[in-house]
Amino acid sequence: MLGGIEAGGTKFVCAAGQKDGTILDRIEFPTGEPDETLRQVIRYFKDFPIEAIGIGSFGPIDIRPDSQTYGCITATPKTAWRNCPFLQTIKNALQIPAGFTTDVNAAALGEASFGAAKNADSCLYLTVGTGIGAGAIMNGRFVQGLSHPEMGHIYVRRHPDDGYKGNCPYHTDCLEGLAAGPAIEKRWGKKAYLLTDLKEVWELEGYYIAEALVQYILILSPEKIILGGGVMKQRQLFSYIRQHVKKRLNQYIDLPDIENCIVPPQLGIHSGAAGSLVLAEQALEAANREAGK
Repeated sequence: MLGGIEAGGTKFVCAAGQKDGTILDRIEFPTGEPDETLRQVIRYFKDFPIEAIGIGSFGPIDIRPDSQTYGCITATPKTAWRNCPFLQTIKNALQIPAGFTTDVNAAALGEASFGAAKNADSCLYLTVGTGIGAGAIMNGRFVQGLSHPEMGHIYVRRHPDDGYKGNCPYHTDCLEGLAAGPAIEKRWGKKAYLLTDLKEVWELEGYYIAEALVQYILILSPEKIILGGGVMKQRQLFSYIRQHVKKRLNQYIDLPDIENCIVPPQLGIHSGAAGSLVLAEQALEAANREAGK
């Protein structure tokens, strides 16, 4: 049995499952203060005979194993979580191998292993919710280097009719500042789920997401682009996004089947948890190899 944690800025999901992605038990609770939230996580997993655990965390996080702050959350807008030693806290409590990456990397891994990108060599998972983040997998490996990508904070071309200043505390009008859930609420004066019938809301949202996707397509050329998160539950968005992506690419790059290229998560709300189980399996295999040396 394996454990998986999908740690989001709004809620935590903990799951016990198997290496084939089967989730045997699952719980979710709000993301509160670090000490109490991690106590809840540890209490949950103490009831299961898990051999390893995978953690997909909101970020930014330190993913460099040779760093003194490896496994910590770093410059997050959630100030109470800054410098929180997330990975080490879990490892100390459970004494099992643990894998660590971003929540969007974990979701991308789940969809690549069991979902919409199972038969693809490359994919990008973008979540649009309280924040915006993306994880990419190319030839079985996460796209990362000095750190993990922060694709939610790229700058996009402003819509000429949009006068909203932006909501990101670091960059003001980056993609997250213009298109995440809080930006929709502040621009229009209501939460996104109360704006479902207003076409102009989703045309503008689709414009900004598509502007970002065009940049990702030009740089990474992923075979599958999977769009998840609370905002993407507004399924009318997919049509606006696909239309604008085609318009902006202007036949320079031909997406052969855009309906099947830009898609919702096949695993639904379980993408991150399933990917965290894969991460746990990888950590267990690495530990077993190390023990065999």
